[in-house]
Amino acid sequence: MKLILAIVSNDDSSSVSSALNKANFSVTRLATTGGFLRAGNTTIIVGTEDEKVDQAIEIIGNESKKRTEIVPSTASYDIGRYASFPVEVQVGGATIFVLDVEQFIKV
Repeated sequence: MKLILAIVSNDDSSSVSSALNKANFSVTRLATTGGFLRAGNTTIIVGTEDEKVDQAIEIIGNESKKRTEIVPSTASYDIGRYASFPVEVQVGGATIFVLDVEQFIKV
């Protein structure tokens, strides 16, 4: 048995969860925050049999779209003086971890 942790954008989390549910995966969603952009994201937890891991990863990948956004950034030029300018960054997609599960108990 495997445990899949998939970190996806909040914008994609509903479609990822729905697609996984349609394929008969049980899904738990956690609201989390990313460190780089300090933006909200969702961590999706899926427990599944070893042979279904590739199917789950494919579904997550199909529903997690990468896109480009413009975000404000600041740079320090002097003590106490900052300038703000827009920076183009790529967001979306998914970061996926697959872990071995030693024991699974549902009570």
